[in-house]
Amino acid sequence: MPVRRRGNKLERWEIALIKAMVSDGRWPNDQDILAYFTRPTRSINHRAIGEIRSNAKHAAIKAATADELEAFVASWPEVDPETGLSLRGDELLIKAREAMISAVHTFNSAGLTFRAELFIVTAVIAWTYLMHAWFKREGIDYRHTKNVNGEKVVVKTPSGAEKYWELGQCLKHARSPIEQGAKDNLNLLLEIRHEIEHRSTSRIDDALSAKLQACCINFNDSIKSMFGAQYALERRLPIALQFVTFSPDQRAILKKAGTLPRHVETTMDNFEQKLTPEQQADPRFAFRIFMVHKTANRAPGADLAVEIVPPGSDVDQKFNMALKEVEKRKYLPTAIVQAMKDEDFDAFTMDSHTKLWKRLGAKDPAKGYGAIAVGNQWCWYDTWLNRVREECQQHPERYKTAQAAAGDVL
Repeated sequence: MPVRRRGNKLERWEIALIKAMVSDGRWPNDQDILAYFTRPTRSINHRAIGEIRSNAKHAAIKAATADELEAFVASWPEVDPETGLSLRGDELLIKAREAMISAVHTFNSAGLTFRAELFIVTAVIAWTYLMHAWFKREGIDYRHTKNVNGEKVVVKTPSGAEKYWELGQCLKHARSPIEQGAKDNLNLLLEIRHEIEHRSTSRIDDALSAKLQACCINFNDSIKSMFGAQYALERRLPIALQFVTFSPDQRAILKKAGTLPRHVETTMDNFEQKLTPEQQADPRFAFRIFMVHKTANRAPGADLAVEIVPPGSDVDQKFNMALKEVEKRKYLPTAIVQAMKDEDFDAFTMDSHTKLWKRLGAKDPAKGYGAIAVGNQWCWYDTWLNRVREECQQHPERYKTAQAAAGDVL
């Protein structure tokens, strides 16, 4: 038995039109009127028309004018030709699809410099509309409210319009249908968006590409599970074609040239440190694939430009073994001190190390010298090891005993 959704109800503008149709007399049958207001995303019981006709419900709503009724009938069915969605009744779902299509087209457009920033802002709008469409269908009030003298009052914008939940609030709702991996992905993109709203950035496309790809796939999966496979975006967004290929050396040069802005890197590091290894490996958080040049043995196979290897398959395991991602090497303070002693800076002690990092403010995450990692302890990266080495080389009189310095002379 199909579940009746709380959001399967008529809106005020529809009730006004139904009252006008009842008064007009051209639609004496409730079922005939109902046909104008039933659509793929919502079914209405004919009883609702009878309740309006008998004035049992919605008595306070005024009937539409004759001109409004004629305009409605003349334009009906006013639907999106691709999906069959009502341009007015399903406006949120249509906007969600169009915003995500726009986000992907923008990112794939040639000649744009700040593609990731434009994608994130537009994708957040798409997800917000999608969540609002789902809340509306489920009968969940997604307006901001406040308590005034014991009564719940809807918060208004400065222009007097009702204020609706932003995406972060939507994701926190107990009935949110979005899976955890997709939530993690969106929460990271929201934090990045806050950064790029208030500070300029250099190019961040490469650093975020896996997260942006996951955002696209998550959106497509969500719209299908929430509203139906007929609203998926696969047919509208085919694979992007490229004019060039990059050798490994070229790729390395490009990555070296495009450094990630420090405040964006800090935001990403701080967010990802809160995630478990399982959450970070979830493809709904970051979608990563290996692309390997392939020469087909048979002519028909050569027509396939991209072949996705199923996760967990034998081929996938071999790729993971061959192309395992290497994390930044981490050092505890004792390892830093020992490394300097091994380089004959025998007067460099733990106290020397502590004074140095405090003087340089090296534990500021924005400087990228280290992070909290092993056992909730602060660990240092190679960048800090190199900085300590530089300090010791510049001031050997501080960090070498006379015996070690004599050894240098010999």
